[in-house]
Amino acid sequence: MTYKIGLVSLGCAKNQTDAETMLALLLDDGFSIVSNPAEAEVIIVNTCGFIDSAKQESIEAILEMAQYKDAGSCRKLIVTGCLAERYSNEILIDIPEVDAVLGTGDYDKIAGIIERSFTEDEVPVICGHIDLTPECALPRLLLTPPYTAYLKIADGCDNNCTYCAIPKIRGHYRSRAVQDIVNEAEELAARGVKELILIAQDTTRYGKDIGASLPELLDELVKVDGIRWIRIHYYYSEAITEELIDTMAKHDKICNYIDMPVQHADDYILRRMARRTSRSEMEEKIAYIRQKLPDCYIRTSIIVGFPGETEEHFRNLCDFVKRMRFDRMGVFTYSQEEGTPAASFPDQVEDEIKEERLDRLMSLQQGISLELNKNRIGKTLEVLVEGYDEDSYLFYGRGRGDSIDVDGKIYFGTEDEVQTGDIIRVRILDASEYDLTGERV
Repeated sequence: MTYKIGLVSLGCAKNQTDAETMLALLLDDGFSIVSNPAEAEVIIVNTCGFIDSAKQESIEAILEMAQYKDAGSCRKLIVTGCLAERYSNEILIDIPEVDAVLGTGDYDKIAGIIERSFTEDEVPVICGHIDLTPECALPRLLLTPPYTAYLKIADGCDNNCTYCAIPKIRGHYRSRAVQDIVNEAEELAARGVKELILIAQDTTRYGKDIGASLPELLDELVKVDGIRWIRIHYYYSEAITEELIDTMAKHDKICNYIDMPVQHADDYILRRMARRTSRSEMEEKIAYIRQKLPDCYIRTSIIVGFPGETEEHFRNLCDFVKRMRFDRMGVFTYSQEEGTPAASFPDQVEDEIKEERLDRLMSLQQGISLELNKNRIGKTLEVLVEGYDEDSYLFYGRGRGDSIDVDGKIYFGTEDEVQTGDIIRVRILDASEYDLTGERV
């Protein structure tokens, strides 16, 4: 028997691709997908369990969807994803409304567990297979705009940073085969996708476990007809090689955009985090990138308030940010994740200090971002059109230096007809901290 399915997906892009696969598999099995949860007979909450705020958001989403058992048509509530993998027992005990739990390595079994939830007396749970990877590309129902798609090239992580629970949730690092990824890229291009965003917990280590490499994969992906932009997320600085930068430089399809989460810059804190680099090594790598790719946008993320971080360590971090002048930066307060080494470090930083340091660092970055954006006034940039803003009477989109959902927008005026998904050229006329404004040329 088939049912109407509603889905809420939280967390990162890697989690989203799993959700897209679950929806496509359910459609193939004859289920129907509805956007209104009040109409759904089965509601799936694909959860995130990375940090405290994400866990809380996931729990709130589960409880909100549970209300549709009374206020809507919901008969079964299924919890999947990272929170399900990490806390399956707690979910069953604390949220009795949940009818099935499915972990991160088993999302391809979604149809079966839904059927079991209707036929078995006990709540079915499938978890613990975190090192499994589908042997070939599975179908996907894209949740992104039709011109952009994430392409997961690996899962899991072996870096074992002391603050991170990802290896416990997603397992060891596992690369997909080059041809498998290329086949999926060709299928996405045939559906109208123009921008591929390659994702993994650490893209720079792609292929190390299967005798391949990221440059090798890129050399194949640029051959896919229809793909105009290839963007890569989550470089680790110590794994960025000259070969990789040279490969980016020789292919126009590859956006000069490097998302490199440095997390900190004080050497003492980096060692405590078990990061495999130092401040000087990161500075040398960034200098090399900017020499080889002078128009490259570099995005980073930083954790403040890590255990043992003193005011001096924080000032060293601020000095690094001033010197590196990142184009984009996200700042997060340290989250004390149970089961990680850092959670038991004795010198935890008070929440008030964490928040104050976050505000100071973001204020510093805003000034840098504004100055860098003003330097783009007068330049002409490629823009992927995303829509029309009714308030400003301007179209908007993203440039090669702007990834979906995390970076700013480029607003532009034009008297010509444009469609979402078009890639056009825009001359920049004005700038703010995060967005640019211009006109089509």
